[in-house]
Amino acid sequence: MSHQSELISTDIDAYLKQHENKELLRFLTCGSVDDGKSTLIGMLLYESKMIYEDTLASMEQDSVKYGTTGGGFDPALLTDGLKAEREQGITIDVAYRYFSTAKRKFIIADCPGHEQYTRNMATGASTCDLAIILIDARHGLMTQTKRHSFIVSLLGIKHVLVAVNKMDLVDFSEERFNEIVRDYRDFATKLEMPDQHFMPISALKGDNLLEHSPNMPWYEGATLMHHLENVHIASDRNLIDFRMPVQYVNRPNLDFRGFCGTIASGTLKRGDEIMVLPSKKTSRVKSIVTYDGDLDEAFAPLAVTITTEEEIDISRGDMIVRPDNQPRITDKLEATLVWMAEEPLLPGKDYLIKHCTRVTTGHISTLRYKIDVNTLHRTPSATLALNEIGRCQMQLSQPITLDGYRRNKGTGAFIVIDRVSNITVGAGMILDRKTAETSDHWDDEASDTLEARTSPVTMDERSARYGQNPMTVLLTGLPAAGKTPIAGAIERKLFDLGRAVVVIDGQNMRRGLSRDLGFSADDRSENIRRAAEVAKTLNNAGFITIAAFVAPHEEVRQKAAAVVGADRFLVAHVSAPAEWCREHDDQGMYAKADAGELTNFSGVSGGYEPPTKPDIVLPTDELSFDECAERVVKLLEDRGALG
Repeated sequence: MSHQSELISTDIDAYLKQHENKELLRFLTCGSVDDGKSTLIGMLLYESKMIYEDTLASMEQDSVKYGTTGGGFDPALLTDGLKAEREQGITIDVAYRYFSTAKRKFIIADCPGHEQYTRNMATGASTCDLAIILIDARHGLMTQTKRHSFIVSLLGIKHVLVAVNKMDLVDFSEERFNEIVRDYRDFATKLEMPDQHFMPISALKGDNLLEHSPNMPWYEGATLMHHLENVHIASDRNLIDFRMPVQYVNRPNLDFRGFCGTIASGTLKRGDEIMVLPSKKTSRVKSIVTYDGDLDEAFAPLAVTITTEEEIDISRGDMIVRPDNQPRITDKLEATLVWMAEEPLLPGKDYLIKHCTRVTTGHISTLRYKIDVNTLHRTPSATLALNEIGRCQMQLSQPITLDGYRRNKGTGAFIVIDRVSNITVGAGMILDRKTAETSDHWDDEASDTLEARTSPVTMDERSARYGQNPMTVLLTGLPAAGKTPIAGAIERKLFDLGRAVVVIDGQNMRRGLSRDLGFSADDRSENIRRAAEVAKTLNNAGFITIAAFVAPHEEVRQKAAAVVGADRFLVAHVSAPAEWCREHDDQGMYAKADAGELTNFSGVSGGYEPPTKPDIVLPTDELSFDECAERVVKLLEDRGALG
């Protein structure tokens, strides 16, 4: 199926050559159930005269039996291929269709609208350059519209066309179109969609598909086909970072040894220096071999065979890169995970992790939160069920070579496979450490040129001078739970008792030592790491330290305890519920978080993990701040901090 061209009858070789060199655009249609996705594709192909005559005749017959247009021609049947889909008038599986015009070749993925088929939609969107999100003009934004928009953003699709369909059923109202555009833009401000376009259409009537509709003279934008033919996607490909996962070592005879794979990103020329990871052996490219002959230069996404000038050890699962542009090699990673199995995710359970051409075992070490795709709020969760999406930390049994998904889809994605059933149960997008997703200095080793200095004043001397044993108390809880006023009350009581005491407050830290940090999970982790180092220094100087921080993650709190010293680190959980915190929020932080002005806000858009074994619990919804302070002072006395 292709566009009409005179070259087909006059010069078939020229036609095939022209067709071969066209740019390919992969796009998907998505949205809520019955928004007209299949109808749009069918009508687009029908109006473009891209349906075979026998297929068209069959569709006309099926329209009488299965159609949803009252016996008239139903273009949706072109993509609703399954019997169950035709009988219900819905799309269940992802249907792919191919067509071309004089400018481009296209592959369309028609994605299902039902919530239970979200995993199918994610699969269809994973390879697309552009997304058409359909909205029924009568109903406006639906739950699935938001769900699919979030997944489109999650999968890094930069080009989004919001098509407001069925305009004929709202009398082609410009006001209704503008209202839907405003609603969508308000929702999409929380998403990463750098290229958005809005278009009013009637898929069944053909309005604004190939030609401008006379029914909507107020719309002056491009038609659907014009937009598809001209949207610029060439710059979307990563041609900077050369990455080629080795899929197969080709050794047909003693005189040839090549390394086969599909270039995931970047370009490569004959004679270029290359490095093989993880061994870090280097060589130069001797030849780039393809079925059609040797190439001087290759680029993504070509499948090639590379030979090297020196004989170096390269195996399946290795990755060929440039020596001056290397990806990360790690056995720990942070990822956004889409769960695709009926059986829920089990953190700690071993799964097979397939990344590029390498397969290793691994487990989810921490499920940080799951994302409500309807509201984009993040909530703590112990597991992920079918079609749920969450942020997790993974531990692998061996290191892999990777990039962040936003930078490089080819080396930033992986799938999770059940070891027993061999079924794919999840798909993950690796988060880039440079965008505050896995940057973690907790385990960094100090430079070999630095030496630890010891004080000439011993801890025993300091304890004797101050009459106390230094400890750190971490007050952790939701924002506005009362941590800061409790810390101040503790400081006052201890000072009045003649004790040497210092308070480290989270907001003061961010105004000074941590002013360069944001509020992502990793920036929060780094903020606590710095506070722990300060607390350790103050403890070493003999001071009792009170630290008031949200500190939402249990793992980070445990790391802080290890830095300060587990024997002198106490955790006080300020346990007021979120409703109480909202009522006592005199800074309006929760309202700003609800409006999207504050991101990753614990209790709204970010998770909070209560301490598993706190040394003391302070329910500020039941006790006054002064009573809480008294209990902490009593705890310090019981633990021997006050001498």
